[in-house]
Amino acid sequence: MDMVNGMIIGRVTISAGGPFFLIAGPCVIEDEETTLQVADFVSELAGKLGIPAIFKSSYDKANRTSRNSFRGPGVEKGLEILQKVRERTGLPVLSDVHRIRDVKRAAGVLDVIQIPAFLCRQTDLVMAAVRTGLPVNIKKGQFISPHEIGPIIDKAIFSGNRRILVTERGSFFGYNNLVVDMRSIAIMKGFGFPVVFDATHSVQLPGGQGTCSGGQREFVSHLSRAAVAAGADGVFMEIHPNPDAALCDGPNSLPLCDVEPLLRLLKDIHGLVSD
Repeated sequence: MDMVNGMIIGRVTISAGGPFFLIAGPCVIEDEETTLQVADFVSELAGKLGIPAIFKSSYDKANRTSRNSFRGPGVEKGLEILQKVRERTGLPVLSDVHRIRDVKRAAGVLDVIQIPAFLCRQTDLVMAAVRTGLPVNIKKGQFISPHEIGPIIDKAIFSGNRRILVTERGSFFGYNNLVVDMRSIAIMKGFGFPVVFDATHSVQLPGGQGTCSGGQREFVSHLSRAAVAAGADGVFMEIHPNPDAALCDGPNSLPLCDVEPLLRLLKDIHGLVSD
């Protein structure tokens, strides 16, 4: 039975205070080949390390800095590729949904619907997502306090869905910068739902390159270690075979070679603080 503290998502189970888990994949679906390559990597690594994992990649990144920024293949082609990921790897799949009209269609393929940080206070979108009955990952907006995630969770519960995850992804700190208040992990855990730390978006420099965002991937390990030590149940990472050539969020994405050693460390830290 799915409960707040024992949520079945595809073939994995995650919970608040349970085993360390991972949400990972390229920021956006660039093409089928790259997506499946990274999905295979996540599947194999999750099995090797014994970590429940969810594959994430967006079929449409609607909140781009510039009209020329790559957004992805769109809902039809993107969901088709994510369906192939599910069939090939057995991993549950997650993607952002930006428009209410896409929710029903996305729910036919996705195992988790994600509410983007910039849209976390869009009541109609949140309500439409939770009414599908699927697990919903609500990303805390960069512009709200961790306490303010409470009313958003209340919207979900009012709609009859308690299959909720909440994600910390940093807060605006002046122009083109983010900072992470580690107190937010404990504050959001107080609502009783699994808390995820978005390790790669938290080192993003929003709009930092003028027509696109920059990033400081060298700080991903530092912040993710701190977040797991502070009590985060899982970590969200954008990973890519060649981040410097990625079509979206490359500066804050991790290369595949850096993922395993970091996950081993995070799993150990989680084990220590959970005892």
